[in-house]
Amino acid sequence: MKYLLSLVVGMLAGVAIFFAFLYYNPLTTRNTLSPLSVTDNDLISLNYSAVAADSLLYTNDGESQIAPHPAKVLQLWEPSIRNTRAMATVLFDSRSQRVGIGIKFSSDSERTSILNGKMIVDSVWHIYLPGRGSLFVEQSENYWRYLRDIVIPAHWNSGNNWRGIWNGNITDGPGALGTAKVIGGSGNFLGLETEGVESLAAKAYTVEAGPVAMSGELVIELPRPDTAIASDL
Repeated sequence: MKYLLSLVVGMLAGVAIFFAFLYYNPLTTRNTLSPLSVTDNDLISLNYSAVAADSLLYTNDGESQIAPHPAKVLQLWEPSIRNTRAMATVLFDSRSQRVGIGIKFSSDSERTSILNGKMIVDSVWHIYLPGRGSLFVEQSENYWRYLRDIVIPAHWNSGNNWRGIWNGNITDGPGALGTAKVIGGSGNFLGLETEGVESLAAKAYTVEAGPVAMSGELVIELPRPDTAIASDL
């Protein structure tokens, strides 16, 4: 009996050490400084609420933690798209003025690897800024820090919630520096090829409803005309 007990205790200790390694693994810690924070080019800052109930439209498979909004919106329950989310939201500038509309599609990625600190979501934005033009943003997003710092603590909390101040970049490519690929679609942005970074700022999260106080920011770099000419040469 004592050998069996020792085996069970050893297995439990091994499991605990394994999960502790995943949670505190220093190799998965990333620099939260945006790659665009040191650029000399102009930047477009587009802000939005990351709470589904604040969006114009949010939908998923209808069985996920976050409820679709509005309640009667069509749900993405077909097998080929059930792991996809769609959102349409109002975009604001740094002065909280409405500047456009953003439509975002995101899907779970097969490249997720928790051992490597990668919880990957592939997403695309279609952004329309009246009077300026449209932009397309392609990116991979890594939600590991968000999961580790917010979601898991919320489940450990006796009140099934998390409150605090959390900021983090979620963009993880496809750019070599971890930036998103941005393509101009029309208007002043026609022919533009540049980079962007998306980040989240969270204050409250519940196990039942997901984010209840969280905003997002999409920063897009605007290369100088002389830089674009030099790159063409």
